[in-house]
Amino acid sequence: MLPPARRGRRLALPALLSLLTCSLDLKEIVFVIQSQSNSFHAKKAEQLKQSILKQSAALTQEMPTVLLLHQLAQQEGAWTILPLLPHFSVMYSRNSSWIFFCEEETRIQIVQLLETLRRYDPSKEWFLGKALHDEESTIIHHYAFSENPTVFKYPDLAAGWALSIPLVNKLTKRLKSESLKSDFTIDLKHEIALYIWDGGNGLPLTPVPEFCTDVVGSACATSLQSSLPLCGNPVKKEDIFVAVKTCKKFHGDRIPIVKQTWAGQAGHLEYYSDYADSSIPTVDLGIPNTDRGHCGKTFAILERFLNHSHDKIPWLVIVDDDTLISISRLRHLLSCYDAREPVFLGERYGYGLGTGGYSYVTGGGGMVFSREAIRRLLASKCRCYSNDAPDDMVLGMCFSGLGIPVTHSPLFHQARPVDYPKDFLSHQVPVSFHKHWNIDPVKVYFTWLAPGEEDRAREQSRRGLREEL
Repeated sequence: MLPPARRGRRLALPALLSLLTCSLDLKEIVFVIQSQSNSFHAKKAEQLKQSILKQSAALTQEMPTVLLLHQLAQQEGAWTILPLLPHFSVMYSRNSSWIFFCEEETRIQIVQLLETLRRYDPSKEWFLGKALHDEESTIIHHYAFSENPTVFKYPDLAAGWALSIPLVNKLTKRLKSESLKSDFTIDLKHEIALYIWDGGNGLPLTPVPEFCTDVVGSACATSLQSSLPLCGNPVKKEDIFVAVKTCKKFHGDRIPIVKQTWAGQAGHLEYYSDYADSSIPTVDLGIPNTDRGHCGKTFAILERFLNHSHDKIPWLVIVDDDTLISISRLRHLLSCYDAREPVFLGERYGYGLGTGGYSYVTGGGGMVFSREAIRRLLASKCRCYSNDAPDDMVLGMCFSGLGIPVTHSPLFHQARPVDYPKDFLSHQVPVSFHKHWNIDPVKVYFTWLAPGEEDRAREQSRRGLREEL
C-alpha cells in the first residue's frame, strides 16, 4: 500500500487534470494550417485537422476553428499570410484571442498548447514562435543586420507560431493604410518577422520554448518528425530525367563536380550547353548562352523532353551546373506525387504578391516537373519574352496563368547550407543546395546530401515491409 502522502498525490492528479481542462478555452484559438492544394499536401493537412479536432473533442469543450490555408482564398499570395490578416480580423476578432499557424508536418499537443498560450495576456500584442537567427549575414535575407545577424529573431514555421488578435488588428490597420510592397518574397518566415518588427517600431518575436521541432520533453506543445515523406516505393531512377544547364566557360570546373558527387545516382542525365563537347558529353541546343535568365535554354529543354525523346519518363528535373542534389532522396520525395497531375515542385518564391503577381520555383535549388505539367505548359502560348529572361520567373508566370499552383518543398534550397540557421536545417532531410561560392562543394555534398546510413536504413525497412506484405 502506498504511503499516505504518495497516495494523496496520486489521487489529486485526475482532479488536477480536470481543473486544467476546465479552464482551457479552445474556441478562442483559430488554427490555420499552411496547406497546399496538391492532393498529397491537402491530404496531410486534412489529417492534421482531424488530429486537432479529435484531441479537442476529448476535452469536451466547444470545438476550435481549424482552417486550411489553400481553401481560404484563391488569391495567389495567400501563402504569404499577411494578405489574409484583414480577413482574420473581420471574421475572428470578436470571439477569438489567438491565430495559431502551423505547417502540415507540425504535430500539436492541444492541452500543452492551451496551457502555453494561457501564460500570455491575450488583450496585449504578442508574436510568439520558436526563434531562429542567422549565424552570418546571408543573401537570402538581403544581408540584413550584417553587423550582428544574431540579433534579429524570426520564427521556425514548422514549430508553429501565434499572433494575438490585438496584433492582428493592428497589422490590419497598417495593411489598409499602406499596401504591401510588390517585390520579392524569398524567405517567408524572415519577411513576416521583419514586417511585424517594422524597423523597430513594431513587435519583436517572443521565443516560446514549448514550440519545438524535436520532442525534448513532455512540455513541448508542438513537435516535428524529421524525415522524408513516406509514400511507398521510391520512384525508379529511370523515371526521372535530369537536365543540367551549363555553358562552355563552366565545362572545366563545374561539370567535374557534378560527376564527382551526384551524377552517378541519376538514371537519365544530359548536360545542355551552348557548345557541344563530346568529352562530357554536352548537347548544344542552338540557344546562345546568356549571362542571366536562360529562359530560351530552359524552354528548349522542355520542348526536347516532351516532343523529341524520353516519351515514357514521367518526371523532369532541371538544375544548374552548380546545384548539389540528392537523387536518391528526390526519388523518395516524388513517391508522394502523382505524375499524372500537373506538378511543378521546388522551393517557392513570390514576385509582386501584394499587387497580384505570381509564385515561382526558384531555379537554383532544382525545378521538378511532371510530364503533364510540361504538356499543359507547351500547349499554351506562354513563352519567354527573350532568351535571357529569368526562366524560373517566366515559368511561374505561365503556370499561374494556367491555374497550376507551385508546390512548395522546403527541402530544396536556393543557397548554401551556411546561409540557413543550423536549427532550421537540423530538422530537415535536404534534397538540394545551390552555389559553390566560398565553400567546398564536394564536402558540402558528402556532408549534407550523399546517401548515408539513414538513407540505407530507410531503404532496408521499406524492403522488409514489402517482404512482410
